[in-house]
Amino acid sequence: MGIPSVDLDDFLSGDQSKKKSFVTSLGEAYESIGFVAVKNHLMDEDSTNELYGAVQAFFSLDKESKVKYEIPELAGQRGYVSFGKEHAKDSKAGDLKEFWHFGQTVEDNDPIAKEYPLNFHVDELPEFNNIGVKSYKKLEDTGREMLRAIALYLDLDENYFDDKIHNGNSILRPIHYPPITSAPDSAVRAGQHEDINLITLLIGASADGLQVLNKQNEWVSVTALPNHIVVNVGDMLQRLTNGRLKSTTHRVVNPPKEKWGTSRYSIPFFLHPRSEMRLDCLPDCIPAGEEAQFSPISAGEYLEERLIEIGLLKKK
Repeated sequence: MGIPSVDLDDFLSGDQSKKKSFVTSLGEAYESIGFVAVKNHLMDEDSTNELYGAVQAFFSLDKESKVKYEIPELAGQRGYVSFGKEHAKDSKAGDLKEFWHFGQTVEDNDPIAKEYPLNFHVDELPEFNNIGVKSYKKLEDTGREMLRAIALYLDLDENYFDDKIHNGNSILRPIHYPPITSAPDSAVRAGQHEDINLITLLIGASADGLQVLNKQNEWVSVTALPNHIVVNVGDMLQRLTNGRLKSTTHRVVNPPKEKWGTSRYSIPFFLHPRSEMRLDCLPDCIPAGEEAQFSPISAGEYLEERLIEIGLLKKK
């Protein structure tokens, strides 16, 4: 699918004409489909290859080794989540995937560090954590620039999101969709859903399968262009903008039967703000005489609601 492509160099170039063009193209894409492909992002090819190599090595470990890093009390927010544990919001069938979570590493004296569990170190792969944290920072830096462009499109101060995402609750999620050994009952590799966060940055995938739902209610396949990442709007940004920017429904479908024996790897970075950020609809995004589409809520409260809905957190 030819989803719109934008060049982050245009935004960072110092050329005001190119910067304005980037902002307009990005905003229009997010109003219409909610997805863009971004080239010249800050996650270089060598780092991407290094991360994918580390991820494949982890998921190749035996089950006994992997489950050592699965701590149910953390609601999947750090470490390993085993096959079939997560499901789409309105589905009971577990997605056909296992995954790992790297979270925020607070390097200043920000008291928010108390809110976050520590990342795990994998004994079997000494460099795994270091590679994950390094990639996390590069994607976080890319996401910050994307949000600065979004702020300008919304006629906000360019740095509107900066303090809201500083030491935010973002997650880097390497995913492994294992080979399919028998016909699935109802689940696809990842059921149709919208992302919870502000924006998601997807570093390619080792196989096709990503589909988005367009305005005609048709599923359309998305294949990432070489050296691009796919960046889409999440539900938090949709709430903040009163639906002006679209959180697009997407899914990962099973491959044709002849490719059931192959694994699929995918690494999304879910950019979350700090828990205290308000997601109340921006006044300028509410048409005169109308009510906001979404009720006031904080990012932390909304995240908890959604983690319960997708099966990672038990209701209190």
